[in-house]
Amino acid sequence: MSEHREPELTMRVLVYSDDVNVRNAVRLALGRRPAPELPRVEILDCATEPAVIAAMDGGGIDVAVLDGEAVPAGGMGICRQLKDEIYRCPPILVLIGRIQDGWLATWSRADAVVTHPVDPIATADAVAALMRQRLARTIA
Repeated sequence: MSEHREPELTMRVLVYSDDVNVRNAVRLALGRRPAPELPRVEILDCATEPAVIAAMDGGGIDVAVLDGEAVPAGGMGICRQLKDEIYRCPPILVLIGRIQDGWLATWSRADAVVTHPVDPIATADAVAALMRQRLARTIA
């Protein structure tokens, strides 16, 4: 007799940066799951603004991590656009260059910010908090 197992819940995390090293640093920070009680993460890498917009418009993204230092399109401008255009936009973490740029992240309507270089613990903690927020919104 085989044991029936429910499929494991996963959450999709979009990671945007024009720099592959930043995307890899975020991927490593999150690992398979950023906190033990949370679902596993499936990461969608995006290197361009059109890829981010298409992925977010397509739905199924639970949390986004956007590099505020990306060029030519910075994550803060993309964040503001997504918050303006997507009903019930998923929570967004913006990576900022300097703590003094926090006011810009507020303008972008980011749900959380972490400074460059990517700090694995701070990034995992911030994404975990946003995942919990998204799960609470889904259940409610």
